[in-house]
Amino acid sequence: MRRVVVIGGGISGLAAAHRLIELDPSLDLTLIEASARLGGTLLTDEREGFLLERGPDSFITEKPEAVALAKRLGLESRLIETNQDYRRSFIVRNGRLRRVPEGFQLLAPSRIWPFITSDIFSLSGKARMAADLFLPRKSANGVADESLASFVRRRLGREALERMAQPMVGGIYTADPETLSLRATLPRFLDMEQDHRSLILAMLRKARSQSGTSGARYGLFLSFDRGMEVLAKTLATAIKHCEVRLNTRVAAIERDRGWKLRTDQGDTIEADKICLAVPAYVAAKLLSSLNPSLAAQLNRIKYASTATINFAYRRDAIRHPLDGFGFVVPFVEKRSLIACTFSSVKFPGRAPADRVLLRAFVGGALQPEVFALEESEMLARVESDLRELLGITARPLYTEVSKWQNSMPQYEVGHLDRVASIENSVSELPGLALAGNAYRGAGIPDCIRSGETAAEYLSQLT
Repeated sequence: MRRVVVIGGGISGLAAAHRLIELDPSLDLTLIEASARLGGTLLTDEREGFLLERGPDSFITEKPEAVALAKRLGLESRLIETNQDYRRSFIVRNGRLRRVPEGFQLLAPSRIWPFITSDIFSLSGKARMAADLFLPRKSANGVADESLASFVRRRLGREALERMAQPMVGGIYTADPETLSLRATLPRFLDMEQDHRSLILAMLRKARSQSGTSGARYGLFLSFDRGMEVLAKTLATAIKHCEVRLNTRVAAIERDRGWKLRTDQGDTIEADKICLAVPAYVAAKLLSSLNPSLAAQLNRIKYASTATINFAYRRDAIRHPLDGFGFVVPFVEKRSLIACTFSSVKFPGRAPADRVLLRAFVGGALQPEVFALEESEMLARVESDLRELLGITARPLYTEVSKWQNSMPQYEVGHLDRVASIENSVSELPGLALAGNAYRGAGIPDCIRSGETAAEYLSQLT
C-alpha cells in the first residue's frame, strides 16, 4: 500500500486529505499539523450567547467548490444566507459612514443615478470617473498584467482609487494597490476594458443583460449556522481513519527513491507522495536543499499579517442604525482599522436579540505598524475609531483579539507568471504537490480547489 503525507491541517490540507480518501478509502494517509488543532484560520468561538468568527466569516458561492464540498459532507442544511434586509455596505469619508452607491461593483458603477448622487466622491472625482466612457482601451499588445492602482488611476482617476477601489479591494486582499496584480485577482476588469473599451459601459451593458444581478452581490455569500469552523470540524471527522499528528512540525524533507520527512520530535516518516499545504515561505524552507531555485521562487511570494477583533456591545450603546453589513476605511482616512463587519446584522444567530457583535480588521500590507502594536494599544485605537464612526456611548461588554501572523499572501504584479514557474519546477519533483492560498486564489473555495486539485494529481501518479 502506497503512503501519502499531507503537511498542513488548514482548510487546504483538510480538503486535500478528504479528497484523497474519497478517491481511495484504503489509502495509507498521514496528516501532519504543527499546531494543536485542525482548521487553520477557520476558528469559531461561542461566548455568552455570541458566536465569534476569529477568521473568515463566510465564502462566496460564485466559485462552487465550497458549496460542493459542503453537500458531499452532508452540510447543505446548515448553510445560511446573509440577511436579506440589509444587503448594503458603507465607506468612510471625512469621518462619516457613506452608503456605497447601489449598483457599484468594486471599481465602477453599473447604475448612473446612484453614482451621480453619491456623497463618497467629489464633483471633480465623478467627472474624472465619467471620462472612462471616452478613454481608449489600452493596447492588448501592452503589459499583460497591471497593478490595481495603475489601472484605476488610468481608467477612473486618483479619487476613485483612494475612495473606492483601495478600501473595497484592500478589504478582500489586505494588499497595497500599487503592487496588487489585477490579472491575478480581478481579471474581469482587464477583460472589460479589452471587450468594451470602457469599464462603465461594460457594467451598464451587463446590468441591462442581467437585470437584478449587478452591483455588490451580497446574496452570493454563505456561512454555516454555527460558524465557519463547522466545515473544518466536519472535515476532521470525515478523515478520522487517516493518521493525524498534531503539535508536530516537519523539520526537513529528503528525497531518494521516495520521500523522507524528519519531524521536530525526532521521528522519520517515509512516503511515496507528499502534499505541502503550508504557506509558501514554509514550503520554501522545506524544499531549499532539494531545489534551491524552487525555494527562491516560493520566497518571492510576500505575506501580510492581519488581526480580527470581535467587539460585543449592548444594542442601545450604538447610535448608528447598523442598517448594512459593515464598512471599509480608505487608507487616506488615517484610521487604525481596515474595515468592520456588523456580524450580528450580516448573519443570524451571531448575538442575543438586545446585543450587537462587531468585527474589526487591522493590519494588512498598508498598516503593518498597527498589527505590530501591543494588544492593549491596538484595542484602544480601534475602539476609539468605532466610537467616533458609529456613535458608541459605552465600553464593549468584552473584546476578543485574533492575530494571524503572515497569513495573507500578496498577489503582486506578475504573480501568475511566478506561480506558473513554481508549478513547472514542482513537476520536476515526482510525487510532490503544493496547495494553499498562495497560488491561485485566497478565498475558501480557492483553498478547497487547491487542496482537491493536489489530491487528484497525486492520486493519478503510479
